[in-house]
Amino acid sequence: MAKQNLKSSEKNVPEISGDGADKTVEIDNSHFINREISQLLFNARVLEQSLDKRHPLLERLKFLLIFSSNLDEFFEVRVAKLKLQVRYGREVFGPDGLPPKTVLKRLAERCHNLIQKQYQILNDVLLPELSNEGVKFLRREDWTEENRIWIKEYFDKEVAPIISPIALDPAHPFPLLVNKSLNFIVTLKGKDAFGRESRLAIVPAPRSLPRLIKLPKKSEAGEDEFIFLSAIIHEYIDDFFHGMKATGCYQFRVTRNSDLEVDDKEVEDIAAEVKGKLFNRRYGHAVRIEVVDNCPDSIVEFLLEKFELTERDLYRCDGPVNLQRLFTVFSMLDKPTLEYPEFSPELPADLAPEKNLFDSIKSKDYLLLHPYSSFNPVLDLLRQAASDPEVMSIKQTLYRVGHNSEIVNILDQAARNGKEVTVVIELKARFDEKENLALASRLQQAGAVVCYGVVGYKTHAKMMMILRREGGSFARYVHLGTGNYHARNAKIYTDYSLFTGDKELCEDVHKIFQQLTGMGKTLPMKHIFNAPFTLQKKISKLIENETKAAKQGELARIIIKANGLTDKQIIEKLYEASQAGVQVDLIIRGMCSLRPGVQGVSENIRVKSIIGRFLEHNRAFYFQNATNQVYCSSADLMKRNLHRRIETCFPILSNKLKNRVLKDLELFMADEGQSWVLDVNGDYRLISDKPNQKLVQQILLDAHCDTAATEEVSPL
Repeated sequence: MAKQNLKSSEKNVPEISGDGADKTVEIDNSHFINREISQLLFNARVLEQSLDKRHPLLERLKFLLIFSSNLDEFFEVRVAKLKLQVRYGREVFGPDGLPPKTVLKRLAERCHNLIQKQYQILNDVLLPELSNEGVKFLRREDWTEENRIWIKEYFDKEVAPIISPIALDPAHPFPLLVNKSLNFIVTLKGKDAFGRESRLAIVPAPRSLPRLIKLPKKSEAGEDEFIFLSAIIHEYIDDFFHGMKATGCYQFRVTRNSDLEVDDKEVEDIAAEVKGKLFNRRYGHAVRIEVVDNCPDSIVEFLLEKFELTERDLYRCDGPVNLQRLFTVFSMLDKPTLEYPEFSPELPADLAPEKNLFDSIKSKDYLLLHPYSSFNPVLDLLRQAASDPEVMSIKQTLYRVGHNSEIVNILDQAARNGKEVTVVIELKARFDEKENLALASRLQQAGAVVCYGVVGYKTHAKMMMILRREGGSFARYVHLGTGNYHARNAKIYTDYSLFTGDKELCEDVHKIFQQLTGMGKTLPMKHIFNAPFTLQKKISKLIENETKAAKQGELARIIIKANGLTDKQIIEKLYEASQAGVQVDLIIRGMCSLRPGVQGVSENIRVKSIIGRFLEHNRAFYFQNATNQVYCSSADLMKRNLHRRIETCFPILSNKLKNRVLKDLELFMADEGQSWVLDVNGDYRLISDKPNQKLVQQILLDAHCDTAATEEVSPL
């Protein structure tokens, strides 16, 4: 594979001098990378996966659609927030010191290039390759007469009865269009039955209609053929305006500010407040408009005026404007050779469902790394607790659990079985608010105690605690994780799960639940660091300890694996460690504001991002000279996690398990197949000097999973 570079387009790069190694360098804005630009570069790395032929073809398409979905959220949240700051003159400057106006300009430049590249990959690479494999997306000019007969019947029965066109005239002002909805603006000629003459109309595509339709197969072994709803509407647009002529039909989509803002100071009922805000999310300020690339300039100018947007907010698309709706194609295909091969995750014998998991966990701690290890023990432990007559209570945090969650089903049953079930549900888990409100209501009806954490702080910690009567006393059993209690995500996200009966760890978890459900002063913890109280301070101290050891001539090393690193204080501590001679290795999947390789500041720091089949989500920290050397965490090292969330960072006390995590971290640092390395300029370069090297995720699959049935399938 050829070397690839992703550039940040930053201008404030510090100068590198050859004589600064022995000098103390003052840290300034130039030593930080803008977080939004860094986040966009992560999305660019995801898009690059769609060109990587080490991935199966359908998975490459999936990466392209994930990029589209990520970019939607990026505009809905990050770009929207910057635009609000500019709109109301409340600009907030990050450690990099870039004004929001400058950031928005640089983001727009990069986004225009990325979206153009996205459609080039789709049209020139993926669709032709899929066509060669018998998966075809038909344009209107490719429809056969047989296709047209079927499509017209589908239009008449399924599409036409639902769509309501809206003429634009004094009695019909421009409609308020839902966030990310597919719409068409139509130019018209002629007069209607009332003698009205309207030049323009809007045709919204109802969300109840599928955006992708599969045509009937001509034979069992025939090709899989698909058409877009947009093509059907375009073909029969005249049918909505009887007696008039549609002279043009152009699809467009507007993206709106979707960040849910809840006034924590004024709110009396957080559930009612969130429920009320959900509707408004669909109609926030417009932040981007996408139009089909052949849309006339006059129509574009009209749309920009209606949505109060500028040319910089306009994105012309050479294809469907709502690409992520293409995700439905995967459920309509049976092409196993074009997808990742399936595997069976490992399951420790002592955590098998027929075992008494309380006895197993009482004897020793267990650490699982999903998806290489099965998520079933998490479900099975909860399931056994729900039916065990000796179990008195179950406490659990829920952030994201997914639709029709097995976790929620078991908690529901546990409450109905008479267990004292307490669930802390985060109602402000972005884009999962509606689902979390529904499951909260369901659990309350089952008899569970449901609370929503602490006003002003998101409950992001992943904890389950079971209280069991044993021999006249009580014993606690705890599960701590780096990821959500989401069984489907556990198959595609990498996350650690710790099962423990350690009394001190369990007591710490008990205290955190007390803080979440009750009131009182901060309770001292024996082992766990918890945000917003001690996490930043404790991590800083551990970094300082390595710095001190290095200054005393001892070997010192830090390894941090996380999804994001943007906290200014933590970064400054890492710079101090580097200057003292500490070897710092950072595996940061997404945003990273730390700038490595600056002479005299960060030349001892390496930063890489791992992108592959699984989303690298597990957070793990190693400090060579600490009493407890290895920690796992629900938190990234970002300001929001350290100061505005309830988070846990827990030590791995077992030497065997500690060495296991360290081995995993070393494996990721040694990878030269899936790693993008960050340089001093803020650019990422894909390591590709050894293209035949086995990829780190494949190594872990081979080590922990049953992949025997997939040996003949190409590697990742």
